[in-house]
Amino acid sequence: MRVPFVCGLATLALGALALAERLEDTFYVPLDDPAIQYAGSVSDRVAKVEAQLEGGRAKLDYAPNGRGYLPAVLKRLDINIDSQVLVFSRTSIQNQRISPGTPRAIYFNDDTAVGYVQNGEVLELSAIDSKQGAVFYSLDTEKSDRPEFARRDDCLRCHQGAPTMGIPGILVSSVHPAGAGGGEGHGSAFVTDGRTAFAERWGGWYVTGTHGSAVHLGNNPQLADPLMPGGALKEGTQNVTSLAGFFDTSRYLAPTSDIVALMTLEHQTRMTNLMTRIGWDARIALREGKGVLDAPTRDRINGEIEEMVGYMLFADEEPLKQPVAGVSTFTKSFATRGPRDAKGRSLRDFDLQKRLFRYPLSYLVYSAAFDGMPEMVRSRVYERLYDVLTGKDKSQTFAGISPEDREAVLEIVRETKPKLPDYWVATR
Repeated sequence: MRVPFVCGLATLALGALALAERLEDTFYVPLDDPAIQYAGSVSDRVAKVEAQLEGGRAKLDYAPNGRGYLPAVLKRLDINIDSQVLVFSRTSIQNQRISPGTPRAIYFNDDTAVGYVQNGEVLELSAIDSKQGAVFYSLDTEKSDRPEFARRDDCLRCHQGAPTMGIPGILVSSVHPAGAGGGEGHGSAFVTDGRTAFAERWGGWYVTGTHGSAVHLGNNPQLADPLMPGGALKEGTQNVTSLAGFFDTSRYLAPTSDIVALMTLEHQTRMTNLMTRIGWDARIALREGKGVLDAPTRDRINGEIEEMVGYMLFADEEPLKQPVAGVSTFTKSFATRGPRDAKGRSLRDFDLQKRLFRYPLSYLVYSAAFDGMPEMVRSRVYERLYDVLTGKDKSQTFAGISPEDREAVLEIVRETKPKLPDYWVATR
Protein backbone atom coordinates (compact mmCIF):
# COMPACT_ATOMS: atom_id res chain seq x y z
CA MET A 1 0.00 0.00 0.00
CA ARG A 2 1.51 3.33 -1.03
CA VAL A 3 0.06 6.35 0.69
CA PRO A 4 1.91 9.48 1.94
CA PHE A 5 3.28 9.11 5.45
CA VAL A 6 0.77 6.54 6.59
CA CYS A 7 1.59 4.13 3.84
CA GLY A 8 4.14 5.80 1.67
CA LEU A 9 4.47 9.38 2.80
CA ALA A 10 5.68 10.62 -0.55
CA THR A 11 6.65 7.15 -1.75
CA LEU A 12 9.05 7.53 -4.65
CA ALA A 13 11.43 5.69 -6.92
CA LEU A 14 14.43 5.03 -4.71
CA GLY A 15 16.83 6.12 -7.41
CA ALA A 16 15.35 9.60 -7.32
CA LEU A 17 15.88 10.14 -3.60
CA ALA A 18 18.71 12.19 -2.20
CA LEU A 19 20.55 9.93 0.26
CA ALA A 20 23.62 11.11 2.07
CA GLU A 21 23.65 10.10 5.71
CA ARG A 22 25.44 6.95 6.86
CA LEU A 23 22.38 5.29 8.38
CA GLU A 24 20.43 5.93 5.21
CA ASP A 25 23.01 3.86 3.31
CA THR A 26 21.43 0.73 4.82
CA PHE A 27 18.64 -0.62 2.65
CA TYR A 28 17.31 -3.41 4.84
CA VAL A 29 17.47 -4.62 8.44
CA PRO A 30 16.04 -8.17 8.74
CA LEU A 31 12.46 -8.15 9.98
CA ASP A 32 12.59 -11.76 11.10
CA ASP A 33 15.75 -11.53 13.16
CA PRO A 34 15.08 -13.29 16.49
CA ALA A 35 15.76 -10.02 18.30
CA ILE A 36 13.17 -8.17 16.18
CA GLN A 37 10.31 -10.41 14.98
CA TYR A 38 8.49 -7.47 13.42
CA ALA A 39 5.46 -9.54 12.40
CA GLY A 40 4.70 -10.36 16.04
CA SER A 41 2.36 -8.60 18.44
CA VAL A 42 2.55 -4.85 18.90
CA SER A 43 1.07 -2.38 21.36
CA ASP A 44 0.86 0.84 19.38
CA ARG A 45 -2.08 3.24 19.60
CA VAL A 46 -4.01 1.71 16.66
CA ALA A 47 -3.52 -1.83 17.95
CA LYS A 48 -4.97 -0.79 21.30
CA VAL A 49 -8.06 0.73 19.66
CA GLU A 50 -8.54 -2.39 17.56
CA ALA A 51 -8.45 -4.50 20.73
CA GLN A 52 -11.12 -2.24 22.22
CA LEU A 53 -13.29 -2.64 19.12
CA GLU A 54 -12.89 -6.41 19.20
CA GLY A 55 -13.83 -6.52 22.87
CA GLY A 56 -16.87 -4.31 22.39
CA ARG A 57 -15.38 -1.59 24.61
CA ALA A 58 -15.34 1.00 21.82
CA LYS A 59 -17.20 1.85 18.64
CA LEU A 60 -16.67 4.12 15.66
CA ASP A 61 -19.47 6.41 14.56
CA TYR A 62 -19.97 6.95 10.84
CA ALA A 63 -20.19 10.58 9.69
CA PRO A 64 -22.07 11.88 6.63
CA ASN A 65 -20.78 13.96 3.69
CA GLY A 66 -18.11 11.48 2.65
CA ARG A 67 -16.15 11.69 5.89
CA GLY A 68 -17.17 8.26 7.12
CA TYR A 69 -15.08 6.97 10.00
CA LEU A 70 -12.49 9.76 9.80
CA PRO A 71 -13.79 12.05 12.60
CA ALA A 72 -14.37 9.12 14.97
CA VAL A 73 -10.95 7.64 14.24
CA LEU A 74 -9.20 10.94 14.91
CA LYS A 75 -11.05 11.37 18.18
CA ARG A 76 -10.33 7.83 19.31
CA LEU A 77 -6.63 8.20 18.46
CA ASP A 78 -6.38 11.65 20.12
CA ILE A 79 -5.34 13.43 16.93
CA ASN A 80 -6.27 17.09 16.51
CA ILE A 81 -7.90 18.24 13.29
CA ASP A 82 -5.61 21.29 13.21
CA SER A 83 -2.67 18.98 12.48
CA GLN A 84 -4.04 18.57 8.94
CA VAL A 85 -1.49 18.81 6.14
CA LEU A 86 -2.37 18.28 2.49
CA VAL A 87 -0.31 16.58 -0.19
CA PHE A 88 -1.26 16.34 -3.86
CA SER A 89 1.76 14.54 -5.35
CA ARG A 90 0.58 11.41 -7.18
CA THR A 91 2.53 8.73 -5.35
CA SER A 92 -0.17 6.57 -3.77
CA ILE A 93 -1.98 3.39 -4.76
CA GLN A 94 -5.06 5.64 -4.67
CA ASN A 95 -3.43 8.12 -7.03
CA GLN A 96 -6.36 8.12 -9.44
CA ARG A 97 -8.32 9.94 -6.74
CA ILE A 98 -5.53 12.39 -5.88
CA SER A 99 -4.77 15.63 -7.67
CA PRO A 100 -4.14 19.30 -6.86
CA GLY A 101 -7.93 19.61 -6.73
CA THR A 102 -8.36 16.59 -4.44
CA PRO A 103 -5.28 16.39 -2.21
CA ARG A 104 -4.77 13.77 0.47
CA ALA A 105 -5.17 14.91 4.04
CA ILE A 106 -2.83 13.69 6.77
CA TYR A 107 -3.57 14.13 10.47
CA PHE A 108 -1.00 13.27 13.13
CA ASN A 109 0.10 13.38 16.73
CA ASP A 110 3.45 12.34 18.22
CA ASP A 111 3.12 8.65 17.35
CA THR A 112 0.16 8.07 15.01
CA ALA A 113 -1.05 9.39 11.66
CA VAL A 114 -4.20 8.99 9.59
CA GLY A 115 -4.46 9.57 5.85
CA TYR A 116 -7.72 10.46 4.11
CA VAL A 117 -8.43 10.47 0.38
CA GLN A 118 -11.67 11.85 -1.02
CA ASN A 119 -13.86 8.92 -2.08
CA GLY A 120 -11.02 6.57 -1.14
CA GLU A 121 -11.47 2.89 -0.47
CA VAL A 122 -9.58 2.99 2.84
CA LEU A 123 -8.22 5.23 5.53
CA GLU A 124 -4.50 4.63 5.91
CA LEU A 125 -2.80 4.68 9.26
CA SER A 126 0.67 4.44 10.72
CA ALA A 127 1.40 4.04 14.43
CA ILE A 128 4.68 3.86 16.30
CA ASP A 129 5.20 0.83 18.49
CA SER A 130 7.64 1.42 21.33
CA LYS A 131 10.04 -1.23 20.03
CA GLN A 132 9.08 -2.08 16.46
CA GLY A 133 8.76 1.42 15.04
CA ALA A 134 6.21 2.18 12.36
CA VAL A 135 3.35 -0.29 11.95
CA PHE A 136 0.88 0.23 9.10
CA TYR A 137 -2.88 -0.31 8.97
CA SER A 138 -5.91 0.35 6.82
CA LEU A 139 -9.59 0.80 7.64
CA ASP A 140 -12.21 0.25 4.94
CA THR A 141 -14.21 3.41 4.36
CA GLU A 142 -17.45 1.53 3.60
CA LYS A 143 -19.80 1.48 6.57
CA SER A 144 -19.67 -1.80 8.48
CA ASP A 145 -21.23 -3.40 11.54
CA ARG A 146 -17.71 -4.35 12.55
CA PRO A 147 -15.09 -1.82 11.35
CA GLU A 148 -11.60 -3.30 11.63
CA PHE A 149 -8.09 -1.91 11.49
CA ALA A 150 -6.19 -4.37 9.30
CA ARG A 151 -2.43 -4.56 9.69
CA ARG A 152 -0.71 -3.94 6.35
CA ASP A 153 2.85 -5.22 6.38
CA ASP A 154 2.73 -5.08 2.57
CA CYS A 155 3.26 -1.32 3.00
CA LEU A 156 6.90 -2.15 3.72
CA ARG A 157 7.48 -2.55 0.00
CA CYS A 158 7.76 1.23 0.09
CA HIS A 159 8.26 1.88 3.79
CA GLN A 160 11.40 -0.11 4.40
CA GLY A 161 14.44 0.99 2.49
CA ALA A 162 17.31 3.40 2.38
CA PRO A 163 15.10 6.49 2.93
CA THR A 164 13.86 4.97 6.22
CA MET A 165 17.31 3.77 7.38
CA GLY A 166 16.52 0.16 6.53
CA ILE A 167 13.74 -0.23 9.12
CA PRO A 168 9.94 0.13 8.79
CA GLY A 169 9.71 3.88 8.89
CA ILE A 170 8.05 7.10 7.90
CA LEU A 171 9.24 10.05 5.87
CA VAL A 172 8.36 13.34 4.24
CA SER A 173 9.66 14.23 0.80
CA SER A 174 9.60 17.12 -1.62
CA VAL A 175 9.07 16.90 -5.37
CA HIS A 176 11.55 19.15 -7.15
CA PRO A 177 11.07 20.84 -10.52
CA ALA A 178 12.30 19.07 -13.64
CA GLY A 179 16.03 19.46 -14.00
CA ALA A 180 16.58 20.25 -10.31
CA GLY A 181 19.02 17.64 -9.08
CA GLY A 182 17.39 14.59 -10.65
CA GLY A 183 17.39 12.38 -13.70
CA GLU A 184 16.69 14.14 -16.96
CA GLY A 185 12.99 13.86 -17.83
CA HIS A 186 12.18 12.20 -14.53
CA GLY A 187 12.37 15.06 -12.04
CA SER A 188 13.50 14.25 -8.55
CA ALA A 189 12.23 13.96 -5.00
CA PHE A 190 14.13 14.43 -1.77
CA VAL A 191 13.53 13.25 1.76
CA THR A 192 13.22 16.37 3.91
CA ASP A 193 13.53 17.15 7.61
CA GLY A 194 14.72 19.97 9.82
CA ARG A 195 18.15 19.93 8.17
CA THR A 196 16.77 20.67 4.70
CA ALA A 197 17.04 24.13 3.19
CA PHE A 198 13.71 25.97 3.28
CA ALA A 199 13.84 26.53 -0.49
CA GLU A 200 13.86 22.77 -1.15
CA ARG A 201 10.85 21.80 0.94
CA TRP A 202 7.25 20.87 0.20
CA GLY A 203 7.12 20.32 -3.53
CA GLY A 204 3.82 18.44 -4.02
CA TRP A 205 2.31 19.82 -0.80
CA TYR A 206 -0.05 22.64 0.02
CA VAL A 207 1.39 25.05 2.57
CA THR A 208 -0.58 27.69 4.47
CA GLY A 209 1.22 30.28 6.54
CA THR A 210 3.56 33.21 6.27
CA HIS A 211 7.34 33.11 5.95
CA GLY A 212 8.43 36.54 4.72
CA SER A 213 10.81 36.61 1.78
CA ALA A 214 11.86 32.97 2.25
CA VAL A 215 10.69 30.80 -0.67
CA HIS A 216 9.58 27.13 -0.71
CA LEU A 217 8.26 24.72 -3.38
CA GLY A 218 4.74 24.29 -2.00
CA ASN A 219 1.41 25.22 -3.58
CA ASN A 220 2.67 24.47 -7.09
CA PRO A 221 0.32 22.13 -9.02
CA GLN A 222 3.06 21.57 -11.60
CA LEU A 223 4.84 19.40 -9.05
CA ALA A 224 2.02 16.87 -8.71
CA ASP A 225 3.93 14.06 -10.43
CA PRO A 226 7.43 13.32 -9.07
CA LEU A 227 8.36 11.48 -12.28
CA MET A 228 7.24 14.24 -14.64
CA PRO A 229 7.21 17.52 -12.71
CA GLY A 230 6.90 20.88 -14.37
CA GLY A 231 8.68 24.12 -13.63
CA ALA A 232 9.00 25.93 -10.35
CA LEU A 233 6.21 28.49 -10.36
CA LYS A 234 6.40 30.90 -7.45
CA GLU A 235 3.82 33.56 -8.26
CA GLY A 236 0.85 33.08 -5.97
CA THR A 237 2.45 30.16 -4.15
CA GLN A 238 4.23 31.94 -1.30
CA ASN A 239 2.79 33.27 1.98
CA VAL A 240 -0.54 31.63 1.18
CA THR A 241 -3.07 32.05 3.98
CA SER A 242 -6.11 30.60 2.19
CA LEU A 243 -6.37 27.58 -0.12
CA ALA A 244 -9.84 28.54 -1.37
CA GLY A 245 -8.45 29.51 -4.75
CA PHE A 246 -6.75 26.14 -5.22
CA PHE A 247 -9.56 23.63 -4.49
CA ASP A 248 -12.80 23.16 -2.56
CA THR A 249 -11.64 23.23 1.05
CA SER A 250 -15.13 22.44 2.36
CA ARG A 251 -14.51 18.78 1.52
CA TYR A 252 -11.93 18.59 4.33
CA LEU A 253 -12.12 18.81 8.10
CA ALA A 254 -9.97 21.95 8.05
CA PRO A 255 -9.22 24.54 5.35
CA THR A 256 -5.48 24.58 6.05
CA SER A 257 -2.21 22.75 5.47
CA ASP A 258 -0.31 24.47 8.24
CA ILE A 259 3.35 25.29 7.71
CA VAL A 260 4.20 24.77 11.39
CA ALA A 261 2.50 21.37 11.35
CA LEU A 262 4.55 20.42 8.28
CA MET A 263 7.80 21.45 9.94
CA THR A 264 6.89 19.52 13.08
CA LEU A 265 6.01 16.44 11.05
CA GLU A 266 9.35 16.63 9.28
CA HIS A 267 11.25 16.74 12.56
CA GLN A 268 9.47 13.82 14.15
CA THR A 269 9.71 11.49 11.13
CA ARG A 270 13.50 11.39 11.19
CA MET A 271 13.68 11.40 14.99
CA THR A 272 11.33 8.41 15.14
CA ASN A 273 13.27 6.50 12.50
CA LEU A 274 16.54 7.15 14.36
CA MET A 275 15.14 5.75 17.61
CA THR A 276 13.81 2.66 15.85
CA ARG A 277 16.96 1.96 13.83
CA ILE A 278 19.37 2.37 16.73
CA GLY A 279 17.12 0.31 18.98
CA TRP A 280 17.02 -2.49 16.41
CA ASP A 281 20.79 -2.41 15.88
CA ALA A 282 21.42 -2.64 19.62
CA ARG A 283 18.95 -5.51 20.08
CA ILE A 284 20.49 -7.49 17.23
CA ALA A 285 24.03 -6.83 18.48
CA LEU A 286 23.14 -7.88 22.01
CA ARG A 287 21.59 -11.10 20.71
CA GLU A 288 24.60 -11.88 18.53
CA GLY A 289 27.00 -11.12 21.38
CA LYS A 290 24.86 -12.97 23.92
CA GLY A 291 24.39 -9.82 25.93
CA VAL A 292 27.96 -8.52 25.50
CA LEU A 293 29.20 -6.09 22.85
CA ASP A 294 32.76 -6.20 21.58
CA ALA A 295 34.61 -2.91 21.20
CA PRO A 296 34.01 -2.42 17.42
CA THR A 297 30.28 -3.08 17.80
CA ARG A 298 29.99 -0.74 20.76
CA ASP A 299 31.86 1.95 18.84
CA ARG A 300 29.51 1.51 15.88
CA ILE A 301 26.38 1.85 18.00
CA ASN A 302 27.85 4.76 19.92
CA GLY A 303 28.46 6.45 16.58
CA GLU A 304 24.81 5.98 15.67
CA ILE A 305 23.79 7.35 19.05
CA GLU A 306 25.99 10.39 18.44
CA GLU A 307 24.09 11.05 15.23
CA MET A 308 20.78 10.82 17.06
CA VAL A 309 21.93 13.07 19.90
CA GLY A 310 22.95 15.71 17.39
CA TYR A 311 19.52 15.56 15.79
CA MET A 312 17.76 15.63 19.17
CA LEU A 313 19.63 18.81 20.05
CA PHE A 314 18.97 20.37 16.62
CA ALA A 315 22.72 20.75 16.12
CA ASP A 316 22.41 20.65 12.33
CA GLU A 317 19.01 22.32 12.01
CA GLU A 318 18.59 24.68 9.06
CA PRO A 319 18.07 28.14 10.61
CA LEU A 320 15.03 30.15 9.62
CA LYS A 321 16.01 33.21 7.62
CA GLN A 322 12.58 34.79 8.09
CA PRO A 323 9.95 34.36 10.84
CA VAL A 324 7.30 31.71 10.18
CA ALA A 325 3.66 31.74 11.30
CA GLY A 326 0.89 29.21 10.74
CA VAL A 327 -2.75 30.05 10.13
CA SER A 328 -4.39 27.24 12.10
CA THR A 329 -4.52 26.62 15.84
CA PHE A 330 -1.77 23.98 15.59
CA THR A 331 0.97 26.21 17.01
CA LYS A 332 -1.07 26.75 20.16
CA SER A 333 -2.61 23.29 20.58
CA PHE A 334 0.63 21.38 19.99
CA ALA A 335 2.34 23.29 22.78
CA THR A 336 -0.36 22.30 25.28
CA ARG A 337 0.10 18.56 24.77
CA GLY A 338 3.17 18.03 26.94
CA PRO A 339 4.62 18.69 30.40
CA ARG A 340 5.84 22.08 31.65
CA ASP A 341 8.30 22.94 34.37
CA ALA A 342 7.68 25.25 37.31
CA LYS A 343 8.60 28.24 35.17
CA GLY A 344 5.99 27.29 32.57
CA ARG A 345 8.52 26.16 29.97
CA SER A 346 8.04 23.20 27.64
CA LEU A 347 10.08 21.44 24.98
CA ARG A 348 6.96 21.81 22.83
CA ASP A 349 7.13 25.61 22.82
CA PHE A 350 7.78 27.02 19.35
CA ASP A 351 10.25 29.75 18.46
CA LEU A 352 9.49 30.30 14.72
CA GLN A 353 11.75 33.33 14.52
CA LYS A 354 15.17 31.77 14.00
CA ARG A 355 14.36 28.07 14.48
CA LEU A 356 11.43 25.71 14.92
CA PHE A 357 11.42 25.20 18.71
CA ARG A 358 12.25 27.58 21.53
CA TYR A 359 14.29 25.02 23.50
CA PRO A 360 16.74 22.84 21.54
CA LEU A 361 15.87 19.31 22.62
CA SER A 362 13.33 17.12 20.83
CA TYR A 363 10.00 16.67 22.61
CA LEU A 364 10.20 13.01 21.56
CA VAL A 365 12.44 12.45 24.58
CA TYR A 366 9.07 11.90 26.30
CA SER A 367 7.89 9.30 23.78
CA ALA A 368 7.30 5.60 24.31
CA ALA A 369 9.71 4.99 21.43
CA PHE A 370 12.49 6.72 23.38
CA ASP A 371 11.72 4.78 26.54
CA GLY A 372 11.46 1.57 24.49
CA MET A 373 15.05 1.68 23.28
CA PRO A 374 17.40 -0.81 24.98
CA GLU A 375 18.76 0.37 28.32
CA MET A 376 22.31 0.52 26.98
CA VAL A 377 21.17 2.97 24.30
CA ARG A 378 19.15 5.18 26.64
CA SER A 379 21.99 5.21 29.15
CA ARG A 380 24.43 6.45 26.54
CA VAL A 381 21.96 9.03 25.20
CA TYR A 382 21.40 10.43 28.68
CA GLU A 383 25.14 10.57 29.25
CA ARG A 384 25.77 12.47 26.03
CA LEU A 385 22.87 14.85 26.56
CA TYR A 386 24.13 15.61 30.04
CA ASP A 387 27.65 16.25 28.79
CA VAL A 388 26.37 18.75 26.23
CA LEU A 389 23.82 20.49 28.44
CA THR A 390 26.23 20.94 31.36
CA GLY A 391 28.96 22.28 29.08
CA LYS A 392 31.31 19.35 29.60
CA ASP A 393 31.19 18.69 25.86
CA LYS A 394 32.80 21.69 24.19
CA SER A 395 32.93 20.25 20.68
CA GLN A 396 32.19 22.34 17.63
CA THR A 397 29.16 20.16 16.86
CA PHE A 398 27.20 21.76 19.68
CA ALA A 399 28.83 25.18 19.68
CA GLY A 400 25.64 26.78 18.38
CA ILE A 401 23.72 25.96 21.57
CA SER A 402 23.98 28.93 23.91
CA PRO A 403 24.80 28.48 27.61
CA GLU A 404 21.36 29.92 28.43
CA ASP A 405 19.59 27.35 26.26
CA ARG A 406 21.66 24.49 27.68
CA GLU A 407 20.71 25.50 31.20
CA ALA A 408 17.04 25.93 30.31
CA VAL A 409 16.80 22.52 28.67
CA LEU A 410 18.60 20.88 31.58
CA GLU A 411 16.16 22.44 34.04
CA ILE A 412 13.09 21.51 31.97
CA VAL A 413 14.13 17.89 31.58
CA ARG A 414 15.04 17.55 35.25
CA GLU A 415 11.54 18.60 36.25
CA THR A 416 9.49 16.87 33.57
CA LYS A 417 11.17 13.61 32.51
CA PRO A 418 10.59 10.64 34.84
CA LYS A 419 13.26 8.07 35.68
CA LEU A 420 16.30 10.14 34.83
CA PRO A 421 19.70 8.81 35.89
CA ASP A 422 20.63 9.86 39.41
CA TYR A 423 23.40 12.16 38.25
CA TRP A 424 20.85 14.23 36.30
CA VAL A 425 18.81 15.10 39.35
CA ALA A 426 21.52 15.33 41.99
CA THR A 427 21.86 18.73 43.66
CA ARG A 428 24.74 20.63 42.12
